[in-house]
Amino acid sequence: MPGAAIFDVDGTLTDTNHLHVVAWWEAFRQAGHTVSMTDIHGAIGLSSADLIERLLGGRRDRDQDSVISSAHTVLYGTYFDRLPAFEGAGDLLRTLAGRGWRVVLATSASGSELSALRRAIDADDAISETASSDDVAEGKPSPEPVRLACELVGVPAEHAVFVGDSVWDMEAAKRAGVRSVALTSGGIPRSSLEQAGAGVVYRDAAELLARLDDSPFAPTPT
Repeated sequence: MPGAAIFDVDGTLTDTNHLHVVAWWEAFRQAGHTVSMTDIHGAIGLSSADLIERLLGGRRDRDQDSVISSAHTVLYGTYFDRLPAFEGAGDLLRTLAGRGWRVVLATSASGSELSALRRAIDADDAISETASSDDVAEGKPSPEPVRLACELVGVPAEHAVFVGDSVWDMEAAKRAGVRSVALTSGGIPRSSLEQAGAGVVYRDAAELLARLDDSPFAPTPT
């Protein structure tokens, strides 16, 4: 049976986490909130609703949520024509697809943002399916995006590997019963990723590609 190679995008395949941090910081500032960039960075990878809940708390004026989220979308959208992919990201996806893995993106991005990210990665020929925020009721750390990714390519959890850069990615993989690979390219410390359940940790997509044969993507002996 072919395996599923499931990938988060921001911070994993594209060097965009800090762009999100700046866009969220400005969106909060415009709404009258002072939120540190360090705190925002720790929440990147959550859905917009969960990120706002985590950073502003349950006693906030919830009527502001949609305004803040929309401001972030507009601010982040100014980077769409120059989003940077990490070195080796596209080659990693194409190599896995060439080895028979079904490559799936599992991301909180959707619409024009997702299209911009895919253009940056430039590996559409290797991507079988995409599980975006439009396709699930709950984002990571819920296991729903990872489970959907498996379902989209007809692969059971035990034959899937999820690659991400945040503690939310690792928690989602663990809850979905999927093996996990963490990358520190998103700026989260190795120790935090390991505590969240990462099975193995690499620096970035290029290192994972270079060490593919001793990773969870290594060919199974026959």
